[in-house]
Amino acid sequence: MRFVWSSFRGRYADNPRALYEAVAARGHAPEGADGPEHTWLCTAATRGTFPAGVRTVLQDAPEARTALEAADVVVANDCLSLEWDKSPGATYLQTWHGTPLKRIHHDAPARPGWLDAADRDVARWDHLLSPNAWSTERLRRAFGFRGPVHETGYPRNDVLSSPDRDVLRARTRARLGIPEGTTAVLYAPTWRDDQVLDHTGGSGADLPIDLDDLTARLGSDHVLLVRLHSIVADRLELPDGVPVLDVSDEPDPAELYLAADVLVTDYSSVMVDFAVTGKPVLLFAYDLDHYRNDLRGFYVDLAEVAPGPLLTTSAELVDALADLDAAMAPHTGRYAAFRQTFCHLEDGHATERVLDLLTPSAAAAGTTTRGGDDRAR
Repeated sequence: MRFVWSSFRGRYADNPRALYEAVAARGHAPEGADGPEHTWLCTAATRGTFPAGVRTVLQDAPEARTALEAADVVVANDCLSLEWDKSPGATYLQTWHGTPLKRIHHDAPARPGWLDAADRDVARWDHLLSPNAWSTERLRRAFGFRGPVHETGYPRNDVLSSPDRDVLRARTRARLGIPEGTTAVLYAPTWRDDQVLDHTGGSGADLPIDLDDLTARLGSDHVLLVRLHSIVADRLELPDGVPVLDVSDEPDPAELYLAADVLVTDYSSVMVDFAVTGKPVLLFAYDLDHYRNDLRGFYVDLAEVAPGPLLTTSAELVDALADLDAAMAPHTGRYAAFRQTFCHLEDGHATERVLDLLTPSAAAAGTTTRGGDDRAR
């Protein structure tokens, strides 16, 4: 059986990585005549980040099209904007990469031609994953997808419920050089459409946090871990002398969620993944009106559902970080409701449920499956 894997335009990451590693660990025969063949799509910049022994092809090379068209199973977490024809009998599993809190695809403001290649890819999908029941119909409608949508949770988040999560936290903090007793603040914002697609309003990687104020008021026992969206991650320039680590190139954000003590985000669905840990979430929504009314819009009212406070200035953010217990106390009930709505399938077994979809019986299943509920019974 031939597998082709793709994640975030050439990275070894996310749901495809979790599924690939699970397939490799299930005890299949070695690659060759009697075992599966795996190929990952990569770029020239990311090829060196893949583990030794993993076969890669450049996604913009003819070999990528050859691999895709010969595949029995294609697994991706984003639309493949490549020209290729899916082989008859092949299965294309689209995992996607987040709960759609903000509007996506055809529900977002239209830009002529922007979705043409993506829509051609959607037409190839056989299965689409949904991270929770709330997301299912929103994903189906946004993509115009008529095939089966499977409510499984996300394989990438299984590690957050793993018995080894404390060991992995310690190992990740040691690798990043975070001393014992230091509060690690993970800042993971989304990207802005106007800065990337319209090339206005800054570099797309400007930090709206007053780093001098953060350093002065929180001291050396705090470190800021900055993880930008992959679309703008290469644009970040950090000043010298501030306790900030750029972790945008870390392949597995789940390790960062475990290593961090608090998440600061804005409108990114990383807040859903991070909420699995039960740790504090602060929303630095400094441009909320602009993002909601002019750029993208939301499927939710953040003020009603957010798992933590909405902060509009850097000073408010630093105040909240200085006294997290006080900042989070008014939001205890809302945090619990947020987890109930968006994290109800994140039980550490999503990978098992998704791999079951790749069996012949699952491939013939109905339009929506709720594997988590069935497994719980």
